[in-house]
This record gives sequence, C-alpha cells and structure tokens, in this order.
Amino acid sequence: MRIGLVGKPNVGKSTAFSALTMTPVDIANYPFTTIDPNIGVTWLPLPEKCACFELRNRKELGGRLDPASQHDLRSGSICKPNSGNCSGHRRLVPVTLVDVAGLVPGAHSGRGRGNQFLSDLASCDALIQVIDISGSTDLEGNPVGSGGSEPLQERQFLLEELDSWISGILTSGWERASRRSQAEGISAIRSYILDRLTGIGASEADVSLAINSVTNRTPSEDPLKWKESEILELATSIRKSIFPISVAANKADMPKVSDYSGLKTIVEKEGGEFSLTCAEAELALRRASASGLIDYMPGESNFNFIENGENILSPEQRAALDSIRKTMPIWGGGLTSLISKVVFKQLSRIVAFPVQDETHWTDGDGNPLPDAILVPSGTTARDLAYCVHTDLGDGFIRAIDGRSSRIVGADYEVQNNDVIRINSKT
Repeated sequence: MRIGLVGKPNVGKSTAFSALTMTPVDIANYPFTTIDPNIGVTWLPLPEKCACFELRNRKELGGRLDPASQHDLRSGSICKPNSGNCSGHRRLVPVTLVDVAGLVPGAHSGRGRGNQFLSDLASCDALIQVIDISGSTDLEGNPVGSGGSEPLQERQFLLEELDSWISGILTSGWERASRRSQAEGISAIRSYILDRLTGIGASEADVSLAINSVTNRTPSEDPLKWKESEILELATSIRKSIFPISVAANKADMPKVSDYSGLKTIVEKEGGEFSLTCAEAELALRRASASGLIDYMPGESNFNFIENGENILSPEQRAALDSIRKTMPIWGGGLTSLISKVVFKQLSRIVAFPVQDETHWTDGDGNPLPDAILVPSGTTARDLAYCVHTDLGDGFIRAIDGRSSRIVGADYEVQNNDVIRINSKT
C-alpha cells in the first residue's frame, strides 16, 4: 500500500514524511526543496489488539504460560513479527509513503516539475494533501509572513491540476477514439479510456461510472460532440474514484490560523479525512522519543518525560518540549491518526494473520503470528494466499480458520483479525 503526500511547495510535506518515517530528508523554508520523490515506510498501529492478546489468554487459561510480569519489556505481547513490532498487544504494520515535489499552478502544462510530479502519484492508493493553514506562504510556496493562500484555494488548485492532467492524457487521442465509436459504439470510448488510464489505477467500473456521469447530462452520446468541458468532467469523475484525497491541515500550532471549517466540511463531504497537524512538533517528539528523553507513542495526544531523559535535557530543550505539549490538544493524534483513518476507514483495510499451524498460530519455525497483512475489505482466502506468495495463490487448495478450525474455500471473505492457514499444492 502506498500513500502519497502532495500539495504546494513549502507546506511541510517533507517534514511530515520525516516525522512519519524517521527518514532524514532535505527540509528547508523555500520552494522545491524536494526534487525527486522520497519513499519510506511508516509503522501504523492496528486499531484493535493484536491476535497475540487472544493467544496469550488461551495459553494462560490452559496453564501453558504464566501471566506477564510488570518487568516484561513487551508488556505481554508474545507474537514474533517478521517486520515491525508489537508491545502491549499494539501491533505495528508497514505503510509506504511517497513524498513528492511541491505542485504549483500550471503543473499539468509543465510548470515546476510538471507532469513528472503527477506521474509520481500514479501508483498511490490514496493521497494526503498537506495544506498550510497558517497563511504564511503563497500559492507557489514562497514565504510571505502572513496573508498567504487560503486553505480552500490550496485544495482547489490541486484538484484542478489533477483533473487537467488526466484530461490531457485523454485528449491527445480522443478524436481517433471517438471516430471508432461511430462504428463500435460507446464501448470503443470505454476501451480507449481504460487503455490510457490503467497505468494510474483506473478500473473498468471507474471508467463506466465516469462515462455515465457525462452521457446522463449531455443530450447526445456521440463522443465526437463532446467539448473540452465534457472531457474534463470525465477526468474529474475518474480522479474522484482513483485518487481519494484527504487533508493534513498543517502548521496548526501557529499563532494565526486560517478558518478551516469550510475546508473540513468539503473534504469530509467528498469522502476524505481531515486532521489538524503540526509536522515540526511531531518530528521533534519522535526524535526526543528515539533519544530516550520522553515516552511518546505516535498518534497519542500527550507524552511523559523519562527520568533519565530529564537529567540530560537542557533548559532550552525542556522549554521547547513543554511548548509542544501545550499545543498538542489542538492537533491531537496528528499525522499518525490521519494515516490510520485513511487506511482503515477511507480505504477499508483490514488485517489478517496467515499462519502455517492453525492450532498454535505459528509459522513453520514455531514463531507465533509472524505476519500481519493489510488487505482490502472483501478479500477472499485465495486473494490472501496471493498476498502471501504467488505460488500459494496458484496452488491454493483450501484455507482453515485458526479460531474455529473450520475449513473454508477460495471464495471465503476474510474478516478483520482472522488467523488463517492456507493449504496449497506448492
């Protein structure tokens, strides 16, 4: 899964990326600090307890495991993740983030990094637009102190650029495709659009829905008579399907924050998620936590000083952290909370735990619950097999529910937190 961080230059995308991934990147107060996209992984806590919580309870009730002691470094977790970690039954799973260069008005016609920026987004499952709600930068990312671009203005120009980009992809061969439609009907246009836009994630359903939105409003179904406005409408409909866009309203800790209520209403009405964020503060907290100065869990709205950390904090560091603590009620869970809402709510992802031993919930080496895989809601047992390995999917025989020991078929719809064994010919 890939989530793109997008927006105009100098709004804090790279700072957000660094805070979420702890990956060092160039961060500066001028446009186009990022040229090539940064790609990294953020570790997202599952919204429910790891299945190892249930496994521990079963073992304790069966007398096969003693209760966790107060000195247990993992606070009771007994799974052995192949990636990420689990503490206090809070399992972390990977999500790939893509931080792309800032987008300026006119990008679809070549301004800034132009279509290269837009191409960087093609493989993303969802986009998070980082918006400067402090009003400290203009629409091209230049620092202006105050009186910069309005949040709604930033939102709209991004949508217009994406729509114009998709429209441009379609327009180049439109006349030839529409002539074919005179002999073959609307199916020729459908095939043409799908061929041009499959690379950016458009499905046959997306294309059919978009065509219907135009033909229902346009008196004639003859694509030769469609104007630029109809093609742009088509592009808008497809963009809404393949690029669900949420908003990180960044710099929320600044003294003067623009009115964002209208933006929040529009984003949520269009199916996106909205969160106030402060990327600089979150990055500072992550670094302080990694240095052993504070106890901070990303996504939480508070932190605690660690005794050893307090002894080495300078007065300036202590004052900076105290200042951040005062602003945390404003932005709450911030970036991690927003990513979580995008993944589990907007994209409807669930988690499955594939195992090789459905009785003990282990892999072939006896490791408990080694994998936690995010899959779309509606994923079948065969789909899950392919997620684990292509050979498992090709050779799929059946699956076994680890809780009930019930055999399930290829079309069984995986449920959230399912523990599944996959039987395969290979």
